[in-house]
Amino acid sequence: MSDDGPAMQRRAIPRDKVNDFTHESAASRRAFIREQTGADLSHVAKYSFDPSVLQGNIENFIGVAQVPIGVAGPLRINGEHAQGEFFVPLATTEGALVASYNRGMRLLTECGGVKTTIVERSMQRAPVFVFEDAARARAFGRWVDDNFAAIKLQAEATTHIGKLVKIQQFSIGPLRHLRFNYSTGDAAGQNMVGKATLAACQWISKTYPGGARYVLSGNMDTDKKHSSVNMLLTRGRRVVAEAVIRKDILRDLMGVDSKALFETRQISNAGAFLAGSANNGSHTPNGLAAMFIATGQDAADISESQAAVTYSQLLDSGDYYWSVTLTSLIVGTVGGGTGLATQRECLEMLGCHGQGKADKFAEICAGVALAGETSLASAVLSGDWVSSHERLGRHHG
Repeated sequence: MSDDGPAMQRRAIPRDKVNDFTHESAASRRAFIREQTGADLSHVAKYSFDPSVLQGNIENFIGVAQVPIGVAGPLRINGEHAQGEFFVPLATTEGALVASYNRGMRLLTECGGVKTTIVERSMQRAPVFVFEDAARARAFGRWVDDNFAAIKLQAEATTHIGKLVKIQQFSIGPLRHLRFNYSTGDAAGQNMVGKATLAACQWISKTYPGGARYVLSGNMDTDKKHSSVNMLLTRGRRVVAEAVIRKDILRDLMGVDSKALFETRQISNAGAFLAGSANNGSHTPNGLAAMFIATGQDAADISESQAAVTYSQLLDSGDYYWSVTLTSLIVGTVGGGTGLATQRECLEMLGCHGQGKADKFAEICAGVALAGETSLASAVLSGDWVSSHERLGRHHG
């Protein structure tokens, strides 16, 4: 028996086992937190929707975190799915961010807009199968290849939307990692592909001669974290945004010369290489995170979606070709938080709420990322970077 006296009684957060998504349940938890911590949650308590809509989005609901939303634009996009001029909602607490993206959008729009292209779509779950030695793991891999059609049938039986496209294989010792690649329609799809892959693995384990032991995720899907494999092989959507920046407009709006900008790009590339960065640009996560928060995306997906490769050319005319490739953009226009009140309104600003809109939204995200790159890179070169944050980013309250 311990000499430390009786164990402390656990202070359980109040829950209603019948219906926990009510104003009353939220109020009881706020009262509990006030009693336990002394914190006044009067602002957290103010929101405009009924808590009943939150089932499947949150547990132990107490209220909302109100993040300011600004608007930038218009941004002209000449895409395969997004076409026209868009006003973009950005939820952030960083002063100067909206102004910076707004300036980049003006530059791109006055130069004719952004061309956007979705190169690939893919969402993964990566189970690992465990054997006694490498030879048995190799034999299992061949069996998987031979039985792909049957595995695909099992996986797709769990979803009306998801389609198993391919299974990539990687061996480590006696382990065989299988990277299941799916298309997931207009949903981000992580839960969808997890359910489908579980069904496939159960069938494989039961059907493979002698059985097969597995772990549903061997961590090669690198869910909610950056990885080189996602940059190379795509997770979510691989989207390219590109534009030709006219040298005269660049000089007039940004105050920089295209030749000097290109020289600075080479310096930045070397710095990113030295740092081992997953992004050789300036700040694509800034705009993407602000869009994610505004439109109900899973904010943790920014850890993968932030990976980007910037590529540029100084053209013979002196104009500047600029592109950003988002290698692992994970977004959806259905499911998750996209149907909640303010998030839905922000998606509707872009014409991107609901079925058939995820590709359009992905192209807008890529265009916004490029706008931010043009603005910050120019500001660093012209000397406006620090001064703009001093002017717009300091809290004067």
